[in-house]
Amino acid sequence: MTAPEHLKITGPEDVLGFIPHSLGYWPANSLVAMTLQGKRLGATLRVDLPEPSRCRGPALAEFARTVRDYLEADEEADGALLAIFSAPEDAADDGEPGAGETGGSGGDVPDDGVSPSLARLLRELERTLGAAGLPVRDAWLIGERYWRNAHCTDPSCCAPPGRPIEEIKNSRLNAELVFRGSSVGAAPGRSLPGRPGAVGTPAPDEPAALEAEQGWTRKFSGRWRNRAQFHAVLDVWEHVLDASNGPAARNTAGRQSAGVPAGALPAGLAGYLRATLCVAPWRDAVLVMAAAGRAAAEAGAEEFGVFDAGPDEPAPLPELDGFPLAAPAPGPAPGEAAGAGEPPGYGDVLLGLLPPAPDWARLAGLDRVLAHLGGCGGGEAKAAALTGRGWIEWCRGRGSFADALFTEAAAEQPGYRLAELLAELGRRGTLCGWARRRDAAWQKFDPDAA
Repeated sequence: MTAPEHLKITGPEDVLGFIPHSLGYWPANSLVAMTLQGKRLGATLRVDLPEPSRCRGPALAEFARTVRDYLEADEEADGALLAIFSAPEDAADDGEPGAGETGGSGGDVPDDGVSPSLARLLRELERTLGAAGLPVRDAWLIGERYWRNAHCTDPSCCAPPGRPIEEIKNSRLNAELVFRGSSVGAAPGRSLPGRPGAVGTPAPDEPAALEAEQGWTRKFSGRWRNRAQFHAVLDVWEHVLDASNGPAARNTAGRQSAGVPAGALPAGLAGYLRATLCVAPWRDAVLVMAAAGRAAAEAGAEEFGVFDAGPDEPAPLPELDGFPLAAPAPGPAPGEAAGAGEPPGYGDVLLGLLPPAPDWARLAGLDRVLAHLGGCGGGEAKAAALTGRGWIEWCRGRGSFADALFTEAAAEQPGYRLAELLAELGRRGTLCGWARRRDAAWQKFDPDAA
């Protein structure tokens, strides 16, 4: 994710206060690297700190090169900032540096508060990034209770154990982000109370939805490769995404705005949608349609030879009476503009290579619907919903959240293929094409907010 255009940063507290909002959680045992484009913040990268035993020699050089390769995806970057969020610093928090170890770094902490392994890590990163044309402009160490500049030795401003962490949490920028509606939640994979469908949060089954799912699964039998049924499924999903998104939210930066909440889905309709997610070509088409438009979803299905024999007529549509439908948004969806040429293929869309930018608002609506569907019950439909949400997070550049969702999908349905394939992309360090470009990247914060 890239930083919004209209946030003014006046000091290091603002930079450090932006990081948890950018990631969605307060990191621990992490290196956070941010690119700079002149005086403007660019992309944010979070990676686990290496083990102390790997903070030397070839392993350390490889870690630094990995960080460099990620940051070089921001082609406009001309510098970098580094923030090391360590585990609880027993010694530093007690005001007695040298009496213990800095979490995640290991080794005795010398008088300057930087352990030998962290010092080696910073030096290697500075050397590697500097050689790549991304000189490190500043670096900070952040613990549970204190933070400090990694290089400052002036006791008037950087005396051990450092400055109170409240300076970051109470910074002006942090207050502005909260005013804009941003919040900092639990780390990926941890329970998020009060958020149905969130990672790690069990939700009670909805028997009516599960019963409807079983009924629709029977009705779909023999129609999985039928063209008419495929188009009927996309019709229903388009209605739901329009209603869950709201026309006012279309073509914005993707901020979750007003629209029909996913919780408004009737049980029968929720069962219908869950059943469609259990048919792989339909599931993939829904993801592609949300990002790149219906033409791309339909063309890709034709290209892959999805359609075969089957009943000529689709199964009856689910009951939609009383379900509020939004008016169609004006103008074509991404990938469907006049003169845009051939619609993008499934592979290009799933990797974020095409269209030039996805419909972030529609993807946000899909994320909310999938969260609701996954909360209705378990099984393959839940694994599909979790995988779809993981792909959306990967497209947003939030790899930690994506990995947690893929892991949960694999636990729900061992061997779930799409989750395995997408998780492997993350493990290889592959970035979504949209996340690599500032003009296409997801913006968590509405750039037009006051």
